[in-house]
Amino acid sequence: MKKVIYVLILSLVVVSGLVFANSEIKNETSKRLTLKPFSAAEREAELKKWEATPDGIIYKKWEASPAGKKVHAAEAKISNHIKDYTNMEAVITSLSLPPGSRLGFGVMVRINGDDYILAFGTENSGKNILNFNNEFEQLHSLKVNNKIIIKSHSVSHAPKYLYPIVSGDYVERDSKMIYKRPPSKDGC
Repeated sequence: MKKVIYVLILSLVVVSGLVFANSEIKNETSKRLTLKPFSAAEREAELKKWEATPDGIIYKKWEASPAGKKVHAAEAKISNHIKDYTNMEAVITSLSLPPGSRLGFGVMVRINGDDYILAFGTENSGKNILNFNNEFEQLHSLKVNNKIIIKSHSVSHAPKYLYPIVSGDYVERDSKMIYKRPPSKDGC
């Protein structure tokens, strides 16, 4: 009987020690991640420091190149639509992204005469454990030359791509919504 009690007490001590240690690790992590935002001067200094790195130099060269200027001009054309989250008419030009892209699922579209990458993010193939269909299922029905309406909250660029990258937040075809990005799980 004594052995059983000792084993129970020992296991209780071990489990409570693990729980306590785990909570300490979480507290330390949250304390370390709480950073105050940079001031404008600090941001400028960090940007200058980054521009002196090899990646920064490559980026600045790309930005000044004809390809970089073309991407920035295309971004400027849709910036008001992005800022106001308003409709943009687009035509599907390709059902695949440029070779070597790592943007997840997406298509190429033309908006007002300029080509854009319309990216939706990573795709979970097949069905999930609750047997619900893939969130991109209706997007897979798109075909080249389909006319769609897009709404987006962001547009970005990268020297790797010759086109601006539009985040696909809402897509409509034939006055019917076929995709709406689900709200973020982290609340932001």
